[in-house]
Amino acid sequence: MKDRNTIHRITQDFPLLLDSSPYRPKVLYVQGTLPKGTGIAMVGTRRPSSNAQELCRRLVRSLRGTDAVVVSGLAQGIDSFCHQAALEENIPTIAVLAQGLEVKIQGSRGELAKRILEADGALVSEFPLDMESRKGCFVARNRIISGLSKATLVVQSKVKGGALITGELARKEGKPLYAVPGDFDNEVANGVNQLLDRGEATPVFVPENLYKVIGFPKEKGQNLERLHASGCFLSAEALDLLRLFKGFRKTFPEIQEALGLGLPKVLAILTELEIAGFIHSEDNFQFYFDGEL
Repeated sequence: MKDRNTIHRITQDFPLLLDSSPYRPKVLYVQGTLPKGTGIAMVGTRRPSSNAQELCRRLVRSLRGTDAVVVSGLAQGIDSFCHQAALEENIPTIAVLAQGLEVKIQGSRGELAKRILEADGALVSEFPLDMESRKGCFVARNRIISGLSKATLVVQSKVKGGALITGELARKEGKPLYAVPGDFDNEVANGVNQLLDRGEATPVFVPENLYKVIGFPKEKGQNLERLHASGCFLSAEALDLLRLFKGFRKTFPEIQEALGLGLPKVLAILTELEIAGFIHSEDNFQFYFDGEL
């Protein structure tokens, strides 16, 4: 059994892209298992909108089948939502802390940190093990988040916020910056909308297409070529539905209305697509069309 409580001190061969980053620290403390793959920083405000958790789920879910590692800061709000979504989708995740690793993490963040370790993810920090979080630690923490990652996505942010600092750090590294456009009248979208308006970030309009926008190729996703090679074929109705909704999330009533078919026939088509690996559902009401044609 792995000892997830052991803390290791690293002074070279830093994980992911941190070794080649100008933000490489002199020392990095690591608890847990450092996953291999390609880091994507997913950051945002501590006080997000009411639909932010679902937005983060959809963004992270789009990374399934790639070698993505979700990197964030374990803060309340967007950071925690992205870590949680990664755990739900079995995507590796790294939490970068603005405190020493031996300092107790309070409340729900502490529970989330425990879950990350249990899922063979990692907690990392450049600060002395017993150092409490203080002013200045968060910007330093954001350097490591950017340094680990190939790209940074700002999910939601007010006009001023730590997520924008992480985005600026990524830009200074010459790494791509992405942002999710939001309602012009929503405070937590003002920061990302300004990034987009200034041309400093690339928009991610459809959460399910995040992996395409940032250029993370799917490794294990189902596609028709692979299906046909196994000797299986989809019905004409299933193909039509897949072409109509590929990359989107639809409720059962929306699907039934689009097809104009009775309940038994719609259920049969959805079951066919689910068995073939082209859609999935967590509640049998909302269906995610995530296979490739």
